[in-house]
Amino acid sequence: MILLLAAMTAGTLKAQDWSLSTNIAAYADFGTLNAEVGYAFSRHWNAAAAVRYNPFTFESDGEPVQSRQRTFAAGARYWPWHIYSGWWLAGRAQYQEYNRGGIRSPETREGERVGAGIAGGYSYMLTPWLNLDLGVGVWGGLDRYAVYECPVCGLTLDRGRTLFFLPDDIRIALSLIF
Repeated sequence: MILLLAAMTAGTLKAQDWSLSTNIAAYADFGTLNAEVGYAFSRHWNAAAAVRYNPFTFESDGEPVQSRQRTFAAGARYWPWHIYSGWWLAGRAQYQEYNRGGIRSPETREGERVGAGIAGGYSYMLTPWLNLDLGVGVWGGLDRYAVYECPVCGLTLDRGRTLFFLPDDIRIALSLIF
């Protein structure tokens, strides 16, 4: 899809204010689908909105394994040199619904998280319209959760609210700049 859009706009680019990207590393998390759209509103700043979605449940030795999620995020990036090239720092607000279980034990944890995060990285220009973004981030906030004995039985082991601090957005992304 990115290459098709790039081919359609390659000869007509005047100002490259928009970006559309997908994080290849997120697909390693049980096939999590994702996209981010960004808009440059100055030489050093862009705003971005992202979504991640994973509806998949797999089986291992006849038992369900899942890392399902719906995540929505909005934030901004600061580019010290120039927009969409070189080093960047980012901040974002994020909301996530999740259901993760059967991976290391039969226990399943589900809930929703709301919080904020920071990230940093580098954007390498492959062509005038295609970038490779590398980065890493962390986020923290409030987690409202329930823990179940297994993914399908529904016996509740624990329920509550807690603060969290987690790695987030390990980024190896392809970005179309147009």
